[in-house]
Amino acid sequence: MSERTEHRQTVYTTKKEDEVSWFETSPEISLALIGKASGGKPTAIVDIGGGASRLVDALLPEHDVTVLDLSAAALDAARHRLGAAADKVDWVVSDVTHWHPTRAFDIWHDRAALHFLTDPEDQRAYVAVLKSTLRPGGTAILATFAPDGPEKCSGLPVARHDADTLAALLGPDFKLQETLRHTHKTPWGSEQRFQYSAFKREES
Repeated sequence: MSERTEHRQTVYTTKKEDEVSWFETSPEISLALIGKASGGKPTAIVDIGGGASRLVDALLPEHDVTVLDLSAAALDAARHRLGAAADKVDWVVSDVTHWHPTRAFDIWHDRAALHFLTDPEDQRAYVAVLKSTLRPGGTAILATFAPDGPEKCSGLPVARHDADTLAALLGPDFKLQETLRHTHKTPWGSEQRFQYSAFKREES
């Protein structure tokens, strides 16, 4: 088990869903960006590092949803919350940098997973997987700590980003569609500055 996997598993076996810093009662910004990317139509979406996030609740039953996370405990918590509806979701326990997807998606959504990858090699592996599974014309929605956001999350160092650093990471095949800043309030009232960016993959 990698250090990242062990850390994530420990978090979700020792804390409740609403006791982690990244908890959102309603993922409104993600839903708004997904709504624009999907054009209001049923879409195949993968949520990277989705954990026990409530995004999947809001996406069902309209969309075809896959949730990937390092922690089996996190996905079990989401499955338990969803009940019978959980059978409509594809749950994947994996490190995204080692994932070998067997299908393609229209939307790649990641809130607060990419910024844990501080090693350039891991970042390149992440982008390689993204490119292997996001369809041409599809949208990558990436939310990370902003340049003036926290330097650590849950005790681990993070790589903070803005739209320019993400564009450089993704390469010329991705064109920025929208970027915005957001101040997230943790369950205990502290503030974390996030940067959300949506990139469209070129058709050719």
